[in-house]
Amino acid sequence: MNIETALKEAMAVEGALGIALVDYESGMSLGTLGGGPGLDLELAAAGNTEVVRSKMRTLASLDMNDVIEDILITLGQQYHLIRPLTSSKGTLFLYLALDRSRSNLALARHSLKRIETNLDV
Repeated sequence: MNIETALKEAMAVEGALGIALVDYESGMSLGTLGGGPGLDLELAAAGNTEVVRSKMRTLASLDMNDVIEDILITLGQQYHLIRPLTSSKGTLFLYLALDRSRSNLALARHSLKRIETNLDV
């Protein structure tokens, strides 16, 4: 699936507030959908770029032979789910913001994994 289709599928996840596909080397979004006054996806994507970079550096420093499946940031009213894509897809990650009261975190993680698998970048 292309980027536009992937973003639309992610927004179909119950409780989705916004989705972005981001390059963590440049901090630039390749696409966003959703968001609004309470969620500036461009700003959130850029900020989460630092989170991903930091975790990648930490893994390298620890000489861990492993990959990040996802990163969860739990807020009082939201979940922010970051899923770095497999290395064959470059330095990209999916960032999904969810309304905590309307979402199922396990299903959201499963959906992002499926979207990643089918995404053609």
